[in-house]
Amino acid sequence: MKNHLLGAAAIVTATAATPALASEGGRTAYPNGAEALTIAALPPPGTYLLNYGYYYTADRLNDDNGNSAGPPDFSVNIVGDIPRFVHVTNLKVLGASVAMQAFVPIINVNVHAGGARQNKFGIGDIIVNPLVLGWQRKNTFFVATMDTFVPTGSYKRTNLANLGNNYWTFQPVLAVTHFNPRGSGPEVSLKLMYDFNTKNRDTNYRSGQAAHVDFAAAYNFNPLTVGITGYYLKQTTDDKVNGARVGVNGNKGEVFALGPLVRYQAGKVPIAFQWQHELSATNRTQGDSFWLKAAFRF
Repeated sequence: MKNHLLGAAAIVTATAATPALASEGGRTAYPNGAEALTIAALPPPGTYLLNYGYYYTADRLNDDNGNSAGPPDFSVNIVGDIPRFVHVTNLKVLGASVAMQAFVPIINVNVHAGGARQNKFGIGDIIVNPLVLGWQRKNTFFVATMDTFVPTGSYKRTNLANLGNNYWTFQPVLAVTHFNPRGSGPEVSLKLMYDFNTKNRDTNYRSGQAAHVDFAAAYNFNPLTVGITGYYLKQTTDDKVNGARVGVNGNKGEVFALGPLVRYQAGKVPIAFQWQHELSATNRTQGDSFWLKAAFRF
């Protein structure tokens, strides 16, 4: 089960304070596409470090119809390193293994829009998760949990770029993975999430709820795994300011992305690279996500 640490639960980074599209500032707490392979497979009891290198770039900001509508010379670039600390206990609850985890994103956000530019570097909104439940039924694995995004990143309502969202997000998670943990073969993973956001007290803006999914399908040639990965998000409720709906359709966002992934088992350390190209987006930026991930046991 060496590869299991490249999955399960969520990570966090901040996006730029672009114009108010698809949730406040056009951003969501979870960076879509963070997870791909072995999403639902918890490792054996122990303490682990997963390191996520992240790069997101976009020069397009879309409107309700998916057409480019951003300010002149718009671009956003986010570089992050997100250590994830996981402890899997020997406890069992309802037949499930019990784990806990925390994520501490260190990010740099650069935004250029309409001749203005701003860069911010520091710690973003962290995730805490005291209870992760994982089940195994032969070669099928399940995870149920809820991630809490804590508004620890710096935020100012007048900034072009921010490191945090200035509100809490509570995200129930259900994930499933099917693969052979003892040899080569196909693998399929799916991670379902739903976001509930509190109000930003500095702006009285409440970002709408959103349903989203990370997914991957691959073949493990042992030690090399290749496949495809992607994500889909659809906002389900309106954005609101002072209780009133924002815009004509509530600034509801939607995005779909797809791209390749590669994983190599370097001894006991799985190393994975994935790229997801956003094929369509409404009320959001449209760009590309790149990930480089590795897992280590203490």
